[in-house]
Amino acid sequence: MKRLYRSYDASTLIFRELEAKYPEYFKIESIGRTWEKRDINLITISKNINTANSKPALFYTGTIHAREWIGHELAIEFASYILKNLETDPTLQTYLNESTIYMVPCANPDGYEYSRKHFSFWRKNRRQNLDGTYGVDLNRNFPIGFVKSTNTASNVYGGPEPFSEPETQSLRDFVLSHPNITIALDYHSQGNVFFPAHDFRHEDTIDTIDMNTLCANMAEEIRKISGREYGIHQGKPPAKLISGSGREFYYSQGILSSVVEVGTRNISDYMEDMNENIREHIPALIYALKEVDNYDKISLMKRVDSFEASEIGSNHVTLKWDYQLNKNIYFEIFRSQKDKQFCNSSNLIAKTQALEFSDINLASNRDYYYNIRAVNKKTNQKSPFYPQIKIRTLVEYDEYSRTFYANAKGTGYVAENLNNNPKHFGVNSLFVGIDENKGISYAIISINVKSLPQNALIKLASFNLYPINRVSTTIEKYGEWNVGLVNQDTMGDITDFEDVNNMEIIRYIGRPTESHQLTQGIWRNWHLSGLECDDLKRSIKDDTIILRIEGPKELRVGRSKQMMQWDIGYGQYGFGLTYRPRLELTYTIEPTNVALFPKSIYTVSKNEVLDDVITPGFDENGNKIYSTFQFNLSSLPPYNDTMITKAYFELNSTKIYIKDDIRFHLEFVDDNINKSYKDITSREVIQNIGYDVSATELKNNQTQYFMFDSFSEITLNEKLKTKSDISFVLKPTSAFKVLKDKTVSWEASNNTTLCPKLILEYIPKRRFPVEKVTNAQLVMENGKVKVTWNNPKDADFVGAKVIKNPFRKPLSAQDGQKLYAGVDEYTLDDFGATDIDKYYAIFTYDDVPNYSQPVILEYKAK
Repeated sequence: MKRLYRSYDASTLIFRELEAKYPEYFKIESIGRTWEKRDINLITISKNINTANSKPALFYTGTIHAREWIGHELAIEFASYILKNLETDPTLQTYLNESTIYMVPCANPDGYEYSRKHFSFWRKNRRQNLDGTYGVDLNRNFPIGFVKSTNTASNVYGGPEPFSEPETQSLRDFVLSHPNITIALDYHSQGNVFFPAHDFRHEDTIDTIDMNTLCANMAEEIRKISGREYGIHQGKPPAKLISGSGREFYYSQGILSSVVEVGTRNISDYMEDMNENIREHIPALIYALKEVDNYDKISLMKRVDSFEASEIGSNHVTLKWDYQLNKNIYFEIFRSQKDKQFCNSSNLIAKTQALEFSDINLASNRDYYYNIRAVNKKTNQKSPFYPQIKIRTLVEYDEYSRTFYANAKGTGYVAENLNNNPKHFGVNSLFVGIDENKGISYAIISINVKSLPQNALIKLASFNLYPINRVSTTIEKYGEWNVGLVNQDTMGDITDFEDVNNMEIIRYIGRPTESHQLTQGIWRNWHLSGLECDDLKRSIKDDTIILRIEGPKELRVGRSKQMMQWDIGYGQYGFGLTYRPRLELTYTIEPTNVALFPKSIYTVSKNEVLDDVITPGFDENGNKIYSTFQFNLSSLPPYNDTMITKAYFELNSTKIYIKDDIRFHLEFVDDNINKSYKDITSREVIQNIGYDVSATELKNNQTQYFMFDSFSEITLNEKLKTKSDISFVLKPTSAFKVLKDKTVSWEASNNTTLCPKLILEYIPKRRFPVEKVTNAQLVMENGKVKVTWNNPKDADFVGAKVIKNPFRKPLSAQDGQKLYAGVDEYTLDDFGATDIDKYYAIFTYDDVPNYSQPVILEYKAK
């Protein structure tokens, strides 16, 4: 028995006292009886208890597993909080005017009391089985995915048949008789993770984004209170799936449903941990209550009809969607840079009544996730979300991108107390931290970067690991996990613990991941600084980068492990190649510098034209005098394979004696200019180059650089297409209304040091993608969808990428589930469901990468 935790009878007494105190808001009743004849308590909370069943409802269940006491305790505190604050908190009043809360605080009263009084690790109910054993795992006794078993002593024995137990029968009957339930949350311990419902298929469903976003918004409320980051992991093959769970039964009834795993132990220290868990989950539950009305089955607002990215650039994305408009409807658009993130006011980027939105000023070569929902401004009800769009902005004109994956052979973990460390490489997962049996464990990641050019200049880098199990690792609130660059000259054997322990680490990269940041089902990223990017490049040896992942190295008294498990994408229990550790780089390469000299120079005044002279200013009548320059781009490499990345114009003045306020602008003009004053005064200016300079500045600095801005560089690149001449005009200006007989001379000699010159930096880079694949088709092979195609015969072809999306045609090479990327001409949709419609898109890519327009294949379920 643990003090401070309430018994089942104590909670029943608390609820009866609340009912007596708040009869208009609160009701307790029994929905069934257990094997040991205890009532299964249901409590109802609403602004008007008499109309509670007519409103959409949140359904809370707790402690269906006897040893997981958090559900029972949280229910007591949540109910008490609501009732104590309802009359003074307008937010709660609003939510409970529209919605109802149903709670079964303890779905397993017999097991809970047995756990309290006799055997704290007890999990099941207290049915006496025919063979003399006791108990059924109630969370395996529901029908969806039910697995028949004769091992009655097992902790996960699901019973003789679905709904064989009075507890699950009561839950079933209540849910079936209350179609107003829209959200169901089943509270368990341990792991600090949400497990949204699934339908046992390896496909996202139309409401996957609704469940993920609900959980993400609840997780953000938790983070605001305690700083703790909750994971979100929707179980799908090839992960081991829970059979016969209440979560899937509720979901089968059209209810958004999730398990919530709380804390790091089944029975936590109440004052140190449980109090905090309760405090952080009350606002999370209030957020869930906020969403209940939006999923009301009777008055459900229609989600948008479609949602896609119609245009993607290096710094912008254009989104479009369909909906039947009226004056009361507008749309909320949310943007995140990670998957499974919240949608709230902090990442709401637009409210619009239009059916299109352009998101600008984005960073190049970054992942962005977009979500949309419709809102009725008259009722403030919101629709479900349309399935999320994932895009990656294009690389900038001077950038390349590479994703490098861990090699199976060189990736694994070594543990201090194990003798078979070489067998841990290329198999299943990485264990990092400390365990009383394994001792200290490190992970080693080997990444081949052979395709990274020797002269690459890394601009951005991130290392990414996918956490696959936090539930069984009982991570406490201490320690951090770091990624180190290994000095390969001194590293020894990567499968030997002592050698790994004694490795020299050049530098730790990114920010440490602290214990409260460890999640499950959400990629963990270590972003490198500029200095770390330089060290990353220097750490390469034999085309390989070696990383060491390390965690805490000491256990606190009474703790058995502080260890995280990460996927490597390989092996029977890995989640597939998509989840391999990866290193993502954005880089440029050292440019070629070239100086172009003018093919012609002349100065034009109203009265004369002077060749090979640069003397702009004002004549004796106050008319402007212009100097012009023409260059030819024919000496540069071909346009299709060349990017001009930087440009500037250099001019050198002669001695300056003018004291008047005269300034000079350098203009990039549209066409070659004839030697006539009329033509030069009617010129069309593309852009001013750099900033204007004054005569005073010329006295202090003879050499002036006029830097091209981004727009001018883009135009210059376009001029390269035809290798045409380009022209510039040096124009005088003055603050005086009239300025007469004032000119400045600039060097125009053949001296390459002082004469005018256009200085360009360029890199070899393919501008356009290779051809699309041909002869693409879908065939069935051994019960799986097989995608086949023919690759283009192009020397610059690097590979084909196949994306699957059940909701829209993937117009972006990131918008959906990646099935394959490489040089083969087929792939199998190994875990895909064959009974739902979907689209497959095949993109070709080069080494930039530039992606082709997709070849779209539509699969129709038979």
